Amino acid sequence: MSLIFMAMFLSLGLSSPLAIRQSCHVQDVAHTFYGFPDNDPPGCAIAYDCGRGLTAGGVGTFNDPLTFASAPGEFQICEIIYDPYLRKYLRMEDFCDSCNRNWANKVWHIDIWTGSSAANGGNDQVNCENRLTPTPQHKPIIRGPGPNQPVDATPLYVTSVCNAGGVFPSYDAQSFC
Repeated sequence: MSLIFMAMFLSLGLSSPLAIRQSCHVQDVAHTFYGFPDNDPPGCAIAYDCGRGLTAGGVGTFNDPLTFASAPGEFQICEIIYDPYLRKYLRMEDFCDSCNRNWANKVWHIDIWTGSSAANGGNDQVNCENRLTPTPQHKPIIRGPGPNQPVDATPLYVTSVCNAGGVFPSYDAQSFC
């Protein structure tokens, strides 16, 4: 390899031509959460079939991303993003009315599925969703993530157990690119 070619790669922070970095885009978005009791209508039904039927779910891995809702046009239907706040992959599979109102004002917003596809956690689950919501609500997410990001596959809510301690509020989103 020529010295000029090697200097070009080193100036880009790459150790060799094989070390080309995955490009990704960091987007600051409001985070809220929803589940069986506050879905509209209540239940696990979602708007878009991205490979698991019309049922919300997922554990947050690249191969089984957790459902999120947003406004039409804000994200591509079935688009996978990575959320460093949760350390989970998310897939756009549903519509969110409050996201739609925010998007009309060009405010990015995702609403993340918290629970079971079979059980209604009632007020306990809604309280968990409120505890999971960050303050301030806006946190960076990664669009176009690679498949090897760190994942916490612990469910956000399961039958009266809220994993509000399983969030990662302090991070440098660029470090995930």
